Amino acid sequence: MSAITPVKIPKEKVILKFSPSNTPVQATPSGSTITFETCDCFSNLIQREDQLFSSVGWDQINPATGPLFVEGADPGDILKVEILKISIADQGVMTVAPNLGVLGDVIKEEKTKMIRIENGKVLFNEQIQVPVRPMIGVIGTSPAKEEIPTGTPGQHGGNMDCKRIVEGATLYLPVHVPGALLSMGDLHAVMGDGEVIICGLEIAGEVTIRVSVIKDKILPLPMLREGDHLMTIASAETLDLAAKQATIQMHRFLTNELGLEFNEAGMLLSLVGDLRICQVVDPLMTARMELPLSILANYDYRLI
Repeated sequence: MSAITPVKIPKEKVILKFSPSNTPVQATPSGSTITFETCDCFSNLIQREDQLFSSVGWDQINPATGPLFVEGADPGDILKVEILKISIADQGVMTVAPNLGVLGDVIKEEKTKMIRIENGKVLFNEQIQVPVRPMIGVIGTSPAKEEIPTGTPGQHGGNMDCKRIVEGATLYLPVHVPGALLSMGDLHAVMGDGEVIICGLEIAGEVTIRVSVIKDKILPLPMLREGDHLMTIASAETLDLAAKQATIQMHRFLTNELGLEFNEAGMLLSLVGDLRICQVVDPLMTARMELPLSILANYDYRLI
């Protein structure tokens, strides 16, 4: 019996907006494994240090491979995305430019830096090597009616730039349209919380996932399980609002799912909840609230 070839969506099949009008490029049953081949956030157009950010039009920034139609996914369901493997190229790119990112007001000129990866290390310069920790910057499902650029995060997911969306993590996303229409891209070899100059180490690669449809369940989405933590992720016009919403979402989980009394749930978050920045450079800011999974174990609660 011949081996089954894993389904792969090629990097040429991309969207630049999450939209219910996008035509699916692949369909797969719930429970299937599939690989997304991805471009970097510059559509692989920067390959040399004399190529600057301004040489890439905004209409080519943050392409997301897809969308994938997941059979059996209906509006109101939850799409469970298990990130099984992330493979990355051996070279990535970083750019800076005036008026972009936290340091944009003081950056005077554009610069591009091509950065090699060897033996699992980012060779930043002769003195600094950084361990790789590949992550997915853009991953989301279609909104119900509107179109949202792939560079913008939201309740559908999108450009959350959360460094905890790594190999081994499980992301829970909303289903707003039949099939969910899942797309992803914008891989980083490594990125710090904040993504302060508008990029991590941007890189092409492949992501292998398992997708499953969850019915008759309500969770505060997007929600992420990674390592020893459960996280609620929220995006808003300001970091303050994003942080507040991420906290409210985790508080809602504690009261609705674990049955904690309202005030005690807030006290618990002040004791063991860690409120962290994902990114502060996209059209909406993104924050996450992290809760130790040991809290769930204390209540014999198993996340689906």
